[in-house]
Amino acid sequence: MNDKTFLAELDAQSRVKQEEFFDHIASRLQRPRQKTAPIRTLKGAPEDWDRYELSLEARITQFVKHWELAGGHAHRLAAMKDAVLLIQDMVRHTGAKHLIMQDQPELEPIQTALLRTKEELQREEQQDINLTIWNAHGLDDAAKGWLVAAAAQADIGITAAHAAVSYTGSVVLPSSEISGRTVSLLPTMLIVIIPVLRLKTRLGEVLRPMDEWPLAERPAGIHFVSGPSRSADIENDLTIGVHGPGIVHALLIEEA
Repeated sequence: MNDKTFLAELDAQSRVKQEEFFDHIASRLQRPRQKTAPIRTLKGAPEDWDRYELSLEARITQFVKHWELAGGHAHRLAAMKDAVLLIQDMVRHTGAKHLIMQDQPELEPIQTALLRTKEELQREEQQDINLTIWNAHGLDDAAKGWLVAAAAQADIGITAAHAAVSYTGSVVLPSSEISGRTVSLLPTMLIVIIPVLRLKTRLGEVLRPMDEWPLAERPAGIHFVSGPSRSADIENDLTIGVHGPGIVHALLIEEA
């Protein structure tokens, strides 16, 4: 028996088992097998859903509710300076020693403040902080590997969201040279800065504009984060922080 014949027999056996499997499901449901696709008169989201829009206040309230139900922590802040103070307090309270953050323009006030905090704590001999800024522009593979290693040992990662979705309680994090995906995936704790004007009602409001992105400018990855990482793959035992940060804070900034 040659390889082609052998593979054809395996395929035939697999199709028989597949038919038996679906027949068994249909019998247990006590209804006939549906072997043709039903005719669908609608495609995509219904028109009334496309028109569904919440006020800014309602979007904030709904996002916080859904984010916290998924196990995340939400903080509503008036201005970026309040976010700076909160993050400084988190660093001191947790005793974090390794921090990594994206090199995004909106995060510059936090970067400046953390460098100042680092100097203050070193003078006080209370805490030795190592702050890494992620920017992979022009780096070779070895330097990029160093950045990934820094993210892997980081206690806290800080990034700004491209957008957030109130209906699902999700933040949207595209990767780029100045916003590496490992900053949001590898640290123990993740802090996401969300200007409230980036908070949308529906997921479609975020996805549809992405269709217009030029192919050459599309990111290698777009991550939708809804609270801390969780998995129940092993014996249905829910475990937090398996595939990403176990603690996630969303900081909603109200100033434009």
